[in-house]
Amino acid sequence: MSRVPDLDPQAMSAEQQRLYAEIKGPRGNVGGPFALWIRLPQVADAANRFGNALRLDGKLDRRLFELMVLVIARHWNAQYEWFVHEPAALKAGLAAGVADAIRVGKEPPFERDDERLVAALTAELMETRTVSQATYDRVIAAFGLELFIEMITVAGFYTTAAMMINTFDAPVPGGARPLPEL
Repeated sequence: MSRVPDLDPQAMSAEQQRLYAEIKGPRGNVGGPFALWIRLPQVADAANRFGNALRLDGKLDRRLFELMVLVIARHWNAQYEWFVHEPAALKAGLAAGVADAIRVGKEPPFERDDERLVAALTAELMETRTVSQATYDRVIAAFGLELFIEMITVAGFYTTAAMMINTFDAPVPGGARPLPEL
C-alpha cells in the first residue's frame, strides 16, 4: 500500500492537470514516481522531459535500454519499475529467459554479447558505484563514448525512479509483487 495517496485529478492545479495529461500520453498512466512527482510540478515536468529524452529520443537500442532498467529494478527491488519495464523489455526483443533469470537473481542465459556487456556494466555500476577500467574499455569499444554516456544517464534516472518507488511504496496495479525477495 502506498505511503502517499494519488492526487485526485479534479483537485490538481491547472499546471498539475496539464502535466498529468502530458505524462499520461506516452505512458498510458501516471503511476510510480510520476504519481509522486506530480505534487511538485517543476520536478514532474523536468523528470518527464528527461525520461522522454532517454526513453523516446535516446539512441540506445530499446532492448538494451530495457535490460538496463530491469537490472536496476532488480537491484533496488523496485516492484513498480519491474512491473512497467518487464513487458517493455520483452516487446523490445529481450528473451523471456533473460528477464526471468534477472527477476529471480540468477545468472541470465545471454545469447547476445551486447546484452551480456550491458547487464555486466549495469550490475557493476549498481554494486560498486563506479565502473572499472576494464569494463570502461569494453563498453567504449563496443558502443562508443556517446552511447556510454547515455547508458550511465539511464542508470542514474532509473535509480532515482527506484528510490522514489521504494521510499513511497508506489503501488503496482492489483497489488502485484513481481519481484521476489532475494
